[in-house]
Amino acid sequence: MPTEIVTYEQRGNVALIGINRADKRNAINAAVLEGLSEAAVRAAHDARAAVLFGHGSNFSAGLDLAWLAERLQEGGFYASPVQGSLWHRAFNLISRSGIPFVSALHGPVIGGGLELACATHIRVAADTAVFGLPEGQRGIFVGGGGTVWVQRVIGYATMADMMLTGRILSCEEARQARVVQYVVPAGEQVDRALAIAEKIAGNTPLTNWQITNLLPRINDLSHEDGLFMEFLNSNLAKPPETQERLRKFLAGNARLKVEDAT
Repeated sequence: MPTEIVTYEQRGNVALIGINRADKRNAINAAVLEGLSEAAVRAAHDARAAVLFGHGSNFSAGLDLAWLAERLQEGGFYASPVQGSLWHRAFNLISRSGIPFVSALHGPVIGGGLELACATHIRVAADTAVFGLPEGQRGIFVGGGGTVWVQRVIGYATMADMMLTGRILSCEEARQARVVQYVVPAGEQVDRALAIAEKIAGNTPLTNWQITNLLPRINDLSHEDGLFMEFLNSNLAKPPETQERLRKFLAGNARLKVEDAT
């Protein structure tokens, strides 16, 4: 894996994955996408949760426009319809991973950076982070899956506003728009994301898979089909780990903590 572009570190059951193009504001190009794909596959195999962050002063300024200009000058498609999108493949490996991904966001989270963030399952942001979709002002359209991942998080109205006007959301505005679930003081986002990931890693793998893979798919189904899929999955044979957790709880060895209920 190109570790100079995407870093990978294992901390217990949590994989820590970092975009490492600080000199380019972590702009996303083919090498970043390939690195993210490899890291996501590795994390799904070796870890039970993952944290995604950006080295340097921001999470990601989005698409590497120099890379885009070079591709367009070649006279061909930016992404071949036959080969498909490197963006979609990489981000799908995150959003449809067998493990949950928590992103730690800071500085500008712009364009493709926001699309990547919305492909993760939980988002923690520094209170100084800002969010934008400037593609409309640059004569291009979202191509990193934003029509799916971003729109499903913030809805059409907010996404259209951001794209049509170039509006930049503050961290508090992003929280209100459901872009982020947690806001922390600047510099604390990675530690908080790691703490959340470590807690998530304590769940059973099957439960985490159902939450990250089944739940969003049910959201796309009709009312009756959604209930049917829920019934099928709720009645799957339970793994030994689940049976042991239930036994301990019923025996009084596990108590629901107040913080677990909030």
